[in-house]
This record gives sequence, C-alpha cells and structure tokens, in this order.
Amino acid sequence: MSGRMGRTVSKPTRNLVEGTVTFVIGLVLWFCTDGVEIPVVTLTKVGVVMMCVGGVLVATGLYQAARGTTGGR
Repeated sequence: MSGRMGRTVSKPTRNLVEGTVTFVIGLVLWFCTDGVEIPVVTLTKVGVVMMCVGGVLVATGLYQAARGTTGGR
C-alpha cells in the first residue's frame, strides 16, 4: 500500500479494517444464508468462521495499537 498516493497504512489500522470487514461479511452470511444449500459446506457455518477470524484480527489490531507496534519490523 505504500506505493499508492505516497501514504502507508500502519499494521494495527490495517488489521482493524480487515477484521471489521471480515466480521461484517461473516455476519451477513450468518444472517442471510440460512436456506441456501451448496455442496460440502454450509454458508451459515462459513459466516461463523469468518466472524471468528474477523474478531481475532480486530483483537490483534487493538493489541498492536495499545502496544504501539509499528509495521517497520
């Protein structure tokens, strides 16, 4: 992301944004795909997994922001 418009996004901010987007997509899948059937997986279960992953990313971003961790390592 550093090449576009000369700005870089810090790692905690990136984790917070990615986690929030992943959580919201998982929440939509969980609520809206109850009757949808596809082979192999259930979309509601995929939504729950995505919400868990999004929650972990948000928690990681909050932890990094609290510690002052930068992406320069």
